[in-house]
Amino acid sequence: MEFQFASLADFLAMNGHGPFVWVAYGVTLATMAGLLLQPVLRKRQLQREFLREQRIRARRADSRQIAAPVMETAAAE
Repeated sequence: MEFQFASLADFLAMNGHGPFVWVAYGVTLATMAGLLLQPVLRKRQLQREFLREQRIRARRADSRQIAAPVMETAAAE
């Protein structure tokens, strides 16, 4: 089996086409990484938003329970 390039430098240069080829590989890898990471990051964001909304609703429910007896006492007077 005979290799196409004589050295690693020739392989990286690819007869003058190296910059285009390596940029294309880089863009492809960056795109693939983005496509893999985007759903993971979105899931984390949605989980944080969901937990935040749950805390807000719990605080509202607690404040309503505390305010209800106060209002009932004020109405009885």
